[in-house]
Amino acid sequence: MLGYLKYFIKRLCIYVGVVLFAIIINFMIPRMIPGNPLQTILAQLSYQGSTMEGGSQLIEEYKRMFGLDKDLATQFIDYLIELFKGNLGYSILYFPAKVQNLVMKSLPWTIYLLSMTVVIGWVIGTILGAVAGWRGGKLGMLAPFAILFGTIPYYILALLLIFLFVYWLGLFPTSGAYTPGMELCFDLKFIVDVLWHSALPALSIIISSLGWWFLGMRSMMRSIQGEDFLHFARAKGIKDWEIMLRYALRNAVLPQITGLGLSLGNIMGGALLTEVIFAYPGLGYLYYTAIINLDYTMIQGLTVIITLSLCGAMLILELVYPLIDPRISRRGD
Repeated sequence: MLGYLKYFIKRLCIYVGVVLFAIIINFMIPRMIPGNPLQTILAQLSYQGSTMEGGSQLIEEYKRMFGLDKDLATQFIDYLIELFKGNLGYSILYFPAKVQNLVMKSLPWTIYLLSMTVVIGWVIGTILGAVAGWRGGKLGMLAPFAILFGTIPYYILALLLIFLFVYWLGLFPTSGAYTPGMELCFDLKFIVDVLWHSALPALSIIISSLGWWFLGMRSMMRSIQGEDFLHFARAKGIKDWEIMLRYALRNAVLPQITGLGLSLGNIMGGALLTEVIFAYPGLGYLYYTAIINLDYTMIQGLTVIITLSLCGAMLILELVYPLIDPRISRRGD
């Protein structure tokens, strides 16, 4: 138990250091991007035909309001103080909306879309890959298709699906998470409408990820076929399917679990290009609008959330691994 506690403290310190370093980088990078977010907003309004009298005075007032008139050191200290209070600040683009409120509106859509696609792709790919790697046969013929779909970026698949199922067959909508004007409520009609709108974005991600889950599991199952513990299990007369499930699968699935943890941690980042292509109102689409409009506070807030979620997922994996793999558990004890 003492060994595991030392293991926990060591990993926790590492990830705290990573988060602090990410916070510093997160503050600096948006301010290194050429351009001014307030000038960008005024330019967009001017392009749309709006006339802004006293534009310079407005910019100065917004600079004072967002603290952009201070030096970088003061801005960074203020940023840290507000961050540790749990305040991500006001969005420059959507002012006076707060960043955390905008995130909470987009978060459910991203969690729904990506958790569903990650879990479905992982389960199907892992099962098919395990059987194909253990027995081969007809499932082994899926490898070329897995390589093909695994190497095609998911946003390219998204465009192909739009062409096929939207413009050619007319079976699905082109954008949005639900039909405009529909009331947000958890009745059957709304749920079916949400599933209908998310079908193509989900399918593009699942098809793209399925190939890599399949190939990774197939490769791991093949690599452990000659291990001594499998020969020993066969010598004891244990059934083939039981050897696969109890011995081979447990050892081969460890890299897949790591990949699943990383994928779940990346959910908070959203599927940026897919969400942009389908105008899906998730965190990826929110991140995209923040970047093109130089919304510093929104970029900072989303990056912190993504960093914390990814580091949290990795920390959980580090703590769970000794419970899954007895070799790590013995070293920890």
